[in-house]
Amino acid sequence: MLLSTALGTGLCSASANTLNQLQEMPLDAQMARTRNRPLVRRAITPLHATAFAAATGIAGPAILAACVNPTTALLGAANIALYAGLYTWMKRRSIASTWAGAVVGGIPPVMGWTACGGALLPDAAHHVHLFLPNAPIDLAAIDNPLAPFALFMFLYSWQFPHFNSLSYIVRGSYAAAGYPMLSVISPSKNTLVSLRHALLLAPITSILFPISGLTTWWLALTSLPPNLICIIAAWRFWRSGSEKHARVVFQHSLWYLPVMMALMMAHKQGVDWWTWLGFDTEDTAESNQ
Repeated sequence: MLLSTALGTGLCSASANTLNQLQEMPLDAQMARTRNRPLVRRAITPLHATAFAAATGIAGPAILAACVNPTTALLGAANIALYAGLYTWMKRRSIASTWAGAVVGGIPPVMGWTACGGALLPDAAHHVHLFLPNAPIDLAAIDNPLAPFALFMFLYSWQFPHFNSLSYIVRGSYAAAGYPMLSVISPSKNTLVSLRHALLLAPITSILFPISGLTTWWLALTSLPPNLICIIAAWRFWRSGSEKHARVVFQHSLWYLPVMMALMMAHKQGVDWWTWLGFDTEDTAESNQ
């Protein structure tokens, strides 16, 4: 299941990325960051790239449908269309493309949720359940429709400090290629959006995750240091608008995601890691008596 989900999702990503680069060849050639891409360098022909995009675009959803489930396959196919279609089209026309791209980035963790059989929407069998602090834990309610929303919002908001800082660093290249990025049109609003979502990540990780049942409430405490580090960096970026502080925000975004995911695993609701690792506290206590 894990291998099929990873392979199918990877193929969907490969297809979407290839279709995007096919459409942006002339613009990629004008940007230092992208002019070494295979299509721009003519390392492969557009015909070969189109064949690769078609093959992976068919194989990815097919593997997900056959080996995982139809819902995950539908999400994978929809993400190809969103990235290669709507996002790529908007990228040359509107600053709103960044928000569309963030939706694309927020879907893969939802695919992971549905791959495990999790419910996306409330129904008779899956009610929205709030895991409040110090309340009795109902593990039967772990399959909570609030959880995929929390996962989506986490990746959605993370992308703004990550991309807005990067786009600020290379804003000259975007301007030369004619992309209407927020970092080009309004650098001050670009830094503000970055700060806004850095702030939003704090309640997402410290409140939305535990209340949805994804983690215990210990995450509210352990997620505080990484969130504060990133918020302070984003605030300095907003105040100064300097490339130096943009680089700091971007660098923090690179470690923030794996660190937060590791904390989520450490505080996963319903998992006793001591017992899982072979340290049975009850047996140890009995043997000491």
